[in-house]
Amino acid sequence: MLGFIIRRILYVIPTLILISIVSYAIIELPPGDYLSSYIGQLEQQGSRLSQSELAALKERYGLDQPVYVRYWKWITRFVRGDMGVSFDWNRPVKDLVMERIGLTALISLLSTLFIWAVAIPIGIYSATHQYSIGDYIFTFIGFLGIGIPDFLLALVILWWAWSTFGVNLGGLYGPEYIGEPWTWPKIMEVLKRIWVPMVIIGTSGTAGMIRTMRANLLDELYQPYVEAARASGLSETRLVLKYPTRIAMSPFVSTIGWMLPGLISGTTIVAIVLSLPTTGPLLLKALLSQDMYLAASFVMLLSVLTVIGTLISDILLVIVDPRIRFESVESR
Repeated sequence: MLGFIIRRILYVIPTLILISIVSYAIIELPPGDYLSSYIGQLEQQGSRLSQSELAALKERYGLDQPVYVRYWKWITRFVRGDMGVSFDWNRPVKDLVMERIGLTALISLLSTLFIWAVAIPIGIYSATHQYSIGDYIFTFIGFLGIGIPDFLLALVILWWAWSTFGVNLGGLYGPEYIGEPWTWPKIMEVLKRIWVPMVIIGTSGTAGMIRTMRANLLDELYQPYVEAARASGLSETRLVLKYPTRIAMSPFVSTIGWMLPGLISGTTIVAIVLSLPTTGPLLLKALLSQDMYLAASFVMLLSVLTVIGTLISDILLVIVDPRIRFESVESR
């Protein structure tokens, strides 16, 4: 176990170096740069830049240097905790990320807890009551949840709330709280509205996890060790919850690794539809405007969290499922 953890940690360093190079190269692939986008916006407004102003801006943002020089400056600063300055916002990238990461983390965590709280008991019921009326109902609802896109569900709920009750469910707080410090009324406003993105984002994940939990538990219920435990006189409820359910929950544990990058990316399209002040729309805007330092920092953060989350999931899988053993070939 300890050897597996050490090997995985050692693999992280070259993996992240390669990811940083590829990520920065992909961001640089589209023609032009941030300055080209900025000039295009000025021309749409009827303004133009002189050659001297253009040269000064290139020097200011380092766009007159080769791409490998810009990458090296960015990655060395990133390692030291300096993510650079956003061209578009003219503010440190670190400040922009920290402003929105708290609400993004809260929505991601609540959505995951919602998925687990709903999917696990329904999946257990569907597996233990196979082909019953309840199983068919939950199966039908699950297919609907998987088939309906999150953003479409968000649009329908927004329209229904506005047309029926005259209530706008967009955003996490009213316009009077924008830019204001966090106070108790503002926190209460967020808590009153946060259930909307939590349910919308968690719907498709819940539907998929119900089907996964049902299928895995059905496979385990007919294993020899379950029959042996049943023959020993163990009650059916305790038997199901103690042995096969623990192993059937492996997919839930493995998806913990997705939570960490989800804290940064969120569900971008749903966040745009619901006007959520999360990091997803900020990342999309950075990619569209080719704000290199902001976009590259986001991608790098996602990569780091994905690698760390995958490592955590693998370790937890060993704990949850005793059949899994990570041992080197030499030690066998």
